Amino acid sequence: MKTGMKTDMNKAPKKPTVLAAIDLTQPDEQKAVLKRARQLADLEGIRLSVVTVLPDFRMSMVSTYFSDDHTHEIVEESRVALHKFIEDTIGGDDKVKHVIRVGKTYEEILITAEDLHAQIIVVGAHKPNFRDYLIGPNAAQIARHAPCSVYIVR
Repeated sequence: MKTGMKTDMNKAPKKPTVLAAIDLTQPDEQKAVLKRARQLADLEGIRLSVVTVLPDFRMSMVSTYFSDDHTHEIVEESRVALHKFIEDTIGGDDKVKHVIRVGKTYEEILITAEDLHAQIIVVGAHKPNFRDYLIGPNAAQIARHAPCSVYIVR
């Protein structure tokens, strides 16, 4: 499995965590994911970590159209957006770990789950379309390959 660019990742905590995988492009649908993850973390008495994954423009056919600073700028904008989304959805909590990853969504979520010793991954699922049945959505890939339990929020 190819490891993407890591950002906002300090040393992995020794204690398990609930990992909420958030898609910042769909904030309304993702509120339920974050709220459920917060409930599960509180129930288990463990830390909540929140990850969002950005596409890696450096590896695509369009990479020549983006400057070297583009990924850094997008990461910084996403960091601000993730902090705001978390604060607006579940309130400010300095114990919540914020993680920004760059790469393929399901791969980066799985790597983050391993890095942070996730006890459970909480991820959203959309209503599947025909394409999803052929190649599988991210939620299905995560559920299939996760090192821990996966809670899928609809």
